[in-house]
Amino acid sequence: MLRDASGLYLIDAGFIGGITQLKRALRQHGWENEPIRGIILTHGHLDHILNVAPLVKETGAWVAAPRLDAEHYAGTPKYTGWSHGAGILEAMGRPLLRFQSFTPDRWIDDGDTLDVWCGLRAVHLPGHTHGHTGWYCETRKLLFTADLFASYGPLSHFPPRILNSCPELMRGSVEKALSLDLQGVLPNHGNAASPEAHLSRLRRLAGRA
Repeated sequence: MLRDASGLYLIDAGFIGGITQLKRALRQHGWENEPIRGIILTHGHLDHILNVAPLVKETGAWVAAPRLDAEHYAGTPKYTGWSHGAGILEAMGRPLLRFQSFTPDRWIDDGDTLDVWCGLRAVHLPGHTHGHTGWYCETRKLLFTADLFASYGPLSHFPPRILNSCPELMRGSVEKALSLDLQGVLPNHGNAASPEAHLSRLRRLAGRA
């Protein structure tokens, strides 16, 4: 959740229980009366987009999303190879969890920018999905890495092959991310470590790969 003078912006929209957790966090920060202006997506996996449509209906927020994951937002993604297993799980989960398809207000391609917070630039990091995208803030030298890796101290790891639509692209995406001028990173899946600690973990993982 990002906040600037105009309001709040979400990086992805969460999974089961996500809206309840969001409202709890807003109350904890004293932001419950501030408008949610936008939802900025990193990719189309169900655990990141389940709550998009309900939140848009409730808040009127716009949605910016990677163009190459359009089939995910429509609820018709195609999975091949190892990721076919993930596709089966999502196919079962969408009706059970009452997923509502949606069309983004803005389609995002590599290098596109959003004039929110301190400025965000889309960095295409394919591998996890075709459209998987990180968001880079040059002012703060901070990269939101989405699912490029999971950061849990000594248990930090890259996503398992079953979750990656094009695993052959993962190495290049890690190298691309680390080529940026960075002081820290924030992954979607990780513990409450500092951005600097998450960056150190990513560099260690990349060194072992």
